[in-house]
Amino acid sequence: MAFRDWFRRAPAAPVRKRQYMAANSGRLLADFVGSERSADAEIEPALSRMRARTRDLARNNEYARRYLDLLKTNLIGDRGFTLQSKAMDSAGRLDADGNARLETAWRDWGRLGNPTVDGRLSWIDAQRLAVETLARDGELFVVLHRGAGFADSFALEFIESDQVDEKKTERLPDGRQIRMGVELDRFHKPIAYHVLTSHPGDSAFTSQTVSPKHRRIPADQMLHVYKPLRAGQTRGEPWLAPSMNAMKQLDGLREAAIVNARIGASKMGFFTSDGGDGFVPDDVVDNVPIMDAQPGSFHQLPAGVNFASFDPQYPSNEFSDFHKACLKGVASAMGVSYTSLSNDLEATSYSSIRQGALEERDQYRSEQRFILEHFIRPVFERWLASSMEMETFGIPLRQYDKFRDAAEFRGRAWSWVDPQKEMNAALMGLKSGVLSLQDVASNYGKDVEELLSQIARDKTLMEQFGVRYALEPYAATFAPVEPDVSEPEESELDRALARALGATIDP
Repeated sequence: MAFRDWFRRAPAAPVRKRQYMAANSGRLLADFVGSERSADAEIEPALSRMRARTRDLARNNEYARRYLDLLKTNLIGDRGFTLQSKAMDSAGRLDADGNARLETAWRDWGRLGNPTVDGRLSWIDAQRLAVETLARDGELFVVLHRGAGFADSFALEFIESDQVDEKKTERLPDGRQIRMGVELDRFHKPIAYHVLTSHPGDSAFTSQTVSPKHRRIPADQMLHVYKPLRAGQTRGEPWLAPSMNAMKQLDGLREAAIVNARIGASKMGFFTSDGGDGFVPDDVVDNVPIMDAQPGSFHQLPAGVNFASFDPQYPSNEFSDFHKACLKGVASAMGVSYTSLSNDLEATSYSSIRQGALEERDQYRSEQRFILEHFIRPVFERWLASSMEMETFGIPLRQYDKFRDAAEFRGRAWSWVDPQKEMNAALMGLKSGVLSLQDVASNYGKDVEELLSQIARDKTLMEQFGVRYALEPYAATFAPVEPDVSEPEESELDRALARALGATIDP
C-alpha cells in the first residue's frame, strides 16, 4: 500500500434500498403491524373470542344472519345433496336393481329421526346445520357412532367446537403432541380428539363432577371439517372473521344515526337565562327542569329567558352512500354479491345483476364441492359400510367398492338468469358437440338418467290416459331445414289455367 493511500477516505457503504414498498415503514405505516407466528400460534389466543363474537352477530346482526341463510339456501337448498348411483353389472350395463335398492335405502336412512343420535334431525336438517356451524364457528365436529340402536346401525352426533378443548396443549412421547385439543402424530396428522364431557358454557344444566373432564375420541370416529388457510393449521377460524369488525362498526353507526334521527324529529331545546330563574317547569328530572310541548301549541317565555334549539342534522344525505360503501366491503369479504346481501336492487341493471349472480354462483359451486368432499361423501361411505354389514338392502359387503365408487351426488342448482338466451346457447352447444345432455341437465341439478326416465314415465302416463304428447324433445333434428328449390311438377289444373289465360308454360 502506498503512503498516500493512508490519507484516502474509505468508500461509503452502499445504501441498501428497500425493494418492496409493502415492506416499508414510516409514519403512515406505523400501525401496519404484521406477525411471523405460526397459524396455530395466532389462532389459539383468538379462537374462543372470535367464535363468541361471530355467534353474537349471527343472533343479532341482520347481515350476518342473511349471509348464513344465503349459504344454506344456495349450498343445500330444499332437497340437499341427492344420490345417484351409477354402478354397472357384469355385462357393462347399469345395475338398475342394485342402484335402485341403494338409493332407496339411503333415502330411508335420511328420514326424520334416523341420521342423528338424538333423533331430532333429518338428513337435510343435518346438512343445513353442518353448513351454518361451519360458516359461523369456522369448523365442524361430528362423531360417527355405530350401534344396534340406530337405523342401519349408524348415526351422527354433532358437537360444538367449544367441547374440543382448545386450551389442552401437551407434548407427548414418540413425537406426538396435543394442539388445542387435537392429538397429532409427528407428521401433524390427527390421531384423536380430546373432547370435554359437557359443554363448558352449560354449567347450569350439567356437573363436571360425575365424569372425567375429557374423553378421547379416535380420529377415525370423528369428522373435523374446516378450511385450512395456512400449512400446519390445526383448528378452523370463522368464515365471518374478515368482516366481523366492519359489521360491528356499521351496527354502531346505524344505531347512532337512528337515535340521532329520533332526537332530531323530537325538536328538543334548552331554556337559558342569566340568573337561571324566571322559568316555571312542568316537571323536574334529575334536577333538570322540563317543559312538555304539545303539537300546535305556543308558550310565552318569562322575561330574561331565552330558548336555544337542539336540532341535529345527522344522518345527512351522505349516510346512504357511506352505508352502502361499507356494506359492499362486507359482502366482498363474505364472497357474496352486494345485492344478495342487502336486498338492494336500486340503480342496478340487468347486466350488472347477471354478472354478480354468475360470479356468486361460481363461489357457491366451490363451497358445494368442499361440503361434498369433506362431509357428505365421508358420511355416505360410513353409512354404506354399516348398512352392507347389516344387509339392509340385500347387497353384500363384498360389493362395497363397486357401489362406493359409482355414487354421484348432485347439489342444488340454479335457474338460468336469461332462460331463452341460455337455452338457445345450450342447443347450439349440443349441436356443435361441445356440450352433452348431462351438461345441460346438470344446470338444473338433474342427472341425465333421471331426466330420460322422467320423460319416459310422462309419455307412459299420457298413453295410459289417452293424452297425446305434444312436445317430442328428441324427435326433431338440430340441423336447419334446407329449403326445397326443385321445380314442382306441372299438374293438369295448371295446364288448364294456362290455356284459359292464353299463356304458355314451358314443359
